[in-house]
Order: sequence, then C-alpha cells, then structure tokens
Amino acid sequence: MNTTSSFPVATLKAHIVLNVHDVAAATEFYGRMFGIQPCKVRTGYAKFDVQNPPLNLTLNQIPFNERGALSHLGIQVVSTEDVLAVRERWTCAGLATAGTVALEAANNALGCVPGSGCC
Repeated sequence: MNTTSSFPVATLKAHIVLNVHDVAAATEFYGRMFGIQPCKVRTGYAKFDVQNPPLNLTLNQIPFNERGALSHLGIQVVSTEDVLAVRERWTCAGLATAGTVALEAANNALGCVPGSGCC
C-alpha cells in the first residue's frame, strides 16, 4: 500500500458522527460541553463546527438497540493546568468527566462518561 499522496491534502479538523437515541438531549449536552450552539439542525440531525479543538461533530438520531463500538470521547490538551481548567468548566456546566484527576493529568486528556447524557 502506498502511503504517500500524489497531491497535498490539507486537514481541516476531525469529523466524528455519533448515532444517538435523542438528538435534542445530545445537542444540549454537546452544546454545554463545547460552549457553542450547533451550526446546522434539522429533524434527527445536528452538526457542531467546533473551532477549539478543531472538530466537526455530527449527531444522527437513529434507532438502535445495542451499544456501539465507541467507548468514550476525549480531548487531549497541552498541560495538566488545561486538564483542570476544562474539567472545572465542564463540572460547572453539570457534566460528568471520566477517570480521576491524577489519571487525566498524567495523560493530559479529558473524557466523557458514557451514559452521563453524552449518548
């Protein structure tokens, strides 16, 4: 497999699509998480154009009975101070974070707790 490209590709941001049971509840949750409103909303669909971190997050309301392959979503940040600042912002917004502060600080990452309203 050739891993080089014959033309340059500019990467804009990650694109994640999540299937959710209730798009309104998920939209409210992610709006609080990122501190923005979705840029596009229609029945059973919402799209967030997040600038920091660069992310295109799309929510699709699709009936499903089993848990998907996604375990959790996280955001990697530069420093432990950033972990603590974002964790405080999320806590003030009423969101649960995964793991302990020590684990998060060691990895400079924050995660969403599955079943806490994010899915």
